Amino acid sequence: MTQRLDYMTAAPDAVKAVYGLEQYVAQDAGLERRLIHLLKLRASLINGCAYCVDMHTREARKDGLSEQWIALVAVWHEAAVYTPRERALLAWTDALTKVAETGAPDEAYEAMREHYSDKEITDYSVAIGTINIWNRLAVGFRMQHTVDRAA
Repeated sequence: MTQRLDYMTAAPDAVKAVYGLEQYVAQDAGLERRLIHLLKLRASLINGCAYCVDMHTREARKDGLSEQWIALVAVWHEAAVYTPRERALLAWTDALTKVAETGAPDEAYEAMREHYSDKEITDYSVAIGTINIWNRLAVGFRMQHTVDRAA
């Protein structure tokens, strides 16, 4: 697979705008970093974005999250490692990432209301939207992830 174009060079102002969202999500909103890793990994898996899955897996490891916690994001419905709070965010991430299919169901929203404030729900929703933008850019333009040297 070959990268189609370098979107950062092609439209730097667009990328700068997305980085603005990223800045808000990562630093200004006060969201839990491990939960940001969780939703970024989950959305990137749903969207089939190898570039982002690779990046966010590496970042989660660097921040000390366990291999099991990282690996089981793909099958979170069956995994016992996630707290009810994490499970609510995973369900909301699924719902918003697949919004055309799900319509953001009331059950997913109500689960969020049990664990998060209105501001947190809004901010995590912005975080989900932001990773979906990155996924669409990376998948659409065939961004290439790094390849580790063979062991």
